[in-house]
Amino acid sequence: MPEQAPESALQIRGARHDDYPQWKILWDDYNAFYGRSGATALPLPITQATWARIHDAGEPVHALVAEADGRLLGLAHYLYHRNTILIGPTCYLQDLFTTEAARGRGVGRALIEELYRRAAADGAERVYWHTHHGNATARRLYDTLAIDSGFIVYRKNL
Repeated sequence: MPEQAPESALQIRGARHDDYPQWKILWDDYNAFYGRSGATALPLPITQATWARIHDAGEPVHALVAEADGRLLGLAHYLYHRNTILIGPTCYLQDLFTTEAARGRGVGRALIEELYRRAAADGAERVYWHTHHGNATARRLYDTLAIDSGFIVYRKNL
């Protein structure tokens, strides 16, 4: 089923300092989606550090938000880093989330497409991201916007 048109007044823009209360709700919902809530919730200092990094020009971390009618409907956090097989920077989309009510309405697509525009303007040669293999809803969208690299992610917390 094709996505419905996004909200009529949908705006994708960089996060502003005054977005914090609404951003925090989205951020908490995003983390809960991945099992980080209650006893496993991120400590507040991590949330505060993330928000501070987004607004620090010396940091490679950035945030886009999707807004309609004064409400934030989604967020996208991304960062730039070097890559050993490209000259220009690579853009990593670390977090993408939309409210449940906004899903299937083009908000996630609009966030990614704006990220593509910004990354290209910033000289990035690639945008990439990870998602959980069981996130079928998001993967249906992602399959229309990028290619599945086939790589599996390994990690070890230190």
